Amino acid sequence: MKKSDSIVIGIDASRNRSGGAIAHLVGILSEGDPLSFGISEIHLWSYKSLLDVIPDRPWLIKHSPPALEKSIFRQLWWQRFSFPIEMKLAGCNIVLNTDAGTVSAVQPAVTMSRDMLSYEPGVIELFGFSKARLRLILLRYMQNRSLRAADGVIFLTKYAAKIIQQSCGSLRSIAYIPHGVGSAFKQAHKANVWPKVEERPIRCLYVSNAELYKYQWVVIQAISSLRKRGHNITLTLIGGGKGPAQKLIKDAIAVLDPSSEFVEQFTFLPQQELPDKLAHADLFVFASSCENMPNTLVEAMAVGMPIACSDRGPMPEVLKDGGIYFDPKDADTIAKAIEQIIQSSALRSAIEKRAELLSQQYNWKRCSDETWTFVADTYLRTKI
Repeated sequence: MKKSDSIVIGIDASRNRSGGAIAHLVGILSEGDPLSFGISEIHLWSYKSLLDVIPDRPWLIKHSPPALEKSIFRQLWWQRFSFPIEMKLAGCNIVLNTDAGTVSAVQPAVTMSRDMLSYEPGVIELFGFSKARLRLILLRYMQNRSLRAADGVIFLTKYAAKIIQQSCGSLRSIAYIPHGVGSAFKQAHKANVWPKVEERPIRCLYVSNAELYKYQWVVIQAISSLRKRGHNITLTLIGGGKGPAQKLIKDAIAVLDPSSEFVEQFTFLPQQELPDKLAHADLFVFASSCENMPNTLVEAMAVGMPIACSDRGPMPEVLKDGGIYFDPKDADTIAKAIEQIIQSSALRSAIEKRAELLSQQYNWKRCSDETWTFVADTYLRTKI
């Protein structure tokens, strides 16, 4: 490709507020080399605190419009009316929308899909007749509209692509590009030898924010049941929350563990402390029923933990035969899966090794290279 034909990409990260979205942006801009794919510059628009954690690169130009520090209405107004002008002034050829809820009409565009809540069968009903449910219905409409308008769409898993296209229709050009996992997790190999009964309890860990589709309170019921069967086991929940899900967690603790003997909940833990926390646990539980890309599951896989996992969504696609599966709504099946891991050292060893091996495909260099390749190819295709 000639210098005069080099591609200038604009990234709209104005709505990147979740931990997974931020980690993704840091990952693809830290690893890989866009210049190798015919890209001369990348312009990044976002709010200042996010731009501050993005590493500086010679080919990266950061923009922090004041509107992105304002209300959601001001952010949407900027995205719809100001962003196209700023893209044109920067000389960008194509936009990468990192959120499918965009209201931008910039073309050509590659749009990422990272939110499954409004699409996963049965999940939206958990919210009853509430503002949250109405918001999800509106969000699904906006996402379907932006996905259909995009020249290319990036899905994080094949499962997400299948379910979402059942709603928005078949899309013209798609790519499956899962997230990577940080090197800190790959370096934090499981530190514990499996405990003997008399030494200490088996430390079970679940990392996820409290939401109705995460079923932490059902996991508490399963751990309580295992203790009644004579297993010396505890549960640590990392990731707090508020609303109905957190109330269910508190109610379960009040009934099943009023003396705080076996359940501990951290409302927040800095990301840099998670690898060590995982490495010093014995067993990982992941009971979510709705994920686009289960990042914390992949992090536990990278550490090499034995995993009991939900059989819903993309989890079997990601974990494959590297764990033991259960129905997240059924405490008995959760307890059974955990008990299988407890009772068989051969099984533990096998799934630990398999999960760690599977995690190797999830790296930011691959994610970055595949992203720039797809964006560049999409732009060139639109020129034909």
